[in-house]
Amino acid sequence: MRDPVNTLAALARRSRGTIVRLPAGSTPVYLVSHPDHVQHVLRGNWENYQRQGMFWRPLRRLLGASILDDGAAWEASRGILQPLLTARKVGSLGEEMARAIDERVGELEVHAASGRAFDAGEELADLVNQTVIKVLFGGRLSPEDGRRLSPAYDKAARAVALRMFLPSLSYSMRLPGDRAYQEAIETIDEVVLPMIRRRHPRPGGDVLSALCHARRERGEGERQIRDDVVSVYGAAAESTATTLTWLWPALDRRPDVAAKLYAEVDRVVGAGPVRAGHLPELTYTSMVLRELMRLWPSGWLFPRMAEKADRVGGVAVEAGAQVLITPYATHRLDEFWERPLEFDPERFAPGAQERRHRYAYFPFGGGPHLCLGRPLFEMAAPLIIAAVLSRFRPILRGGGPFTPFPAGSLRPRRKVELVLVRARRGAA
Repeated sequence: MRDPVNTLAALARRSRGTIVRLPAGSTPVYLVSHPDHVQHVLRGNWENYQRQGMFWRPLRRLLGASILDDGAAWEASRGILQPLLTARKVGSLGEEMARAIDERVGELEVHAASGRAFDAGEELADLVNQTVIKVLFGGRLSPEDGRRLSPAYDKAARAVALRMFLPSLSYSMRLPGDRAYQEAIETIDEVVLPMIRRRHPRPGGDVLSALCHARRERGEGERQIRDDVVSVYGAAAESTATTLTWLWPALDRRPDVAAKLYAEVDRVVGAGPVRAGHLPELTYTSMVLRELMRLWPSGWLFPRMAEKADRVGGVAVEAGAQVLITPYATHRLDEFWERPLEFDPERFAPGAQERRHRYAYFPFGGGPHLCLGRPLFEMAAPLIIAAVLSRFRPILRGGGPFTPFPAGSLRPRRKVELVLVRARRGAA
């Protein structure tokens, strides 16, 4: 309970990836970390391992029945949302996204002028929020309402943590965080539902209008659209903001990596503005992002429930058992990674990853449930890094250590505070 993220990773490393049965009351709970076993659960026999059960119950109040569900609700949502979030579709919005990022990064100048430290998590969440809103919702959400969404998601993600790790407790027993979680959901609904209720006569260039049109053609109402919007926004915005928050402590510990990253941005983007056309040349930036997602994957826990009895790695898994898969643990297994606890982007140099087991690295999940927000992340995250570093050299304040908080998405337990210094071209 004090540190479930690192406890599960330590158990996985100690067992060398063999399956571990966890003490969790009457319901059997298994930690699955070996890539072969992860592949079996997420892909080979995925229909038997459903996103149901006690670990999912607290999240249902926020997410409802949508792309993060299973069965008919998941199939319907996937059929509608997948064509709207392909790499080609997202790519067509690249220049618009780059302009939105550059404009919002320009607002960080106030921090450089003051020289005062600020909360990087808050600023990055707002930056990502404003960018994703343009892609998902077009101009249908005011900046004021948009700025209510990100803090509400952060509040919900933190507040639900205790429920996730005490899943067998009845909701008649109040826990710290229950009220904050409900308040966060109410805020999200206050923003999302009025936006859905506005007229959407035909599908436009944004995801929301196309989603409303598709759902209403099927005779479905605002609640289903709300669940889709909440799930997709969370998958796109949360993963990007939380991953980028880990960047600054990582660069502080590895000034050699920071210097290479700065040099690439100087060469490719210069003084800016950043453009979507820069993405293919931001090779080292992509390597840094992949290593960030290896060590601190936003989606750090994928619970599943076995519908029927099965055998995984020779171990009998009972029907109804809970199976915990955590990329955070698998990405740290010594059997598949050299120096697994070190931050080293070179392990993702072109060609290096070809020698790796497909499920030794799976920050976006795997199998049919691969995260639909991946194309948004892969476009927005490197553009944000390049836009920030083309203008500034962030300096970490407060040292560390920065340990993970076991929220719905992985984030540092303490604030990451930065001071911004204006970049000088050619200077690391």
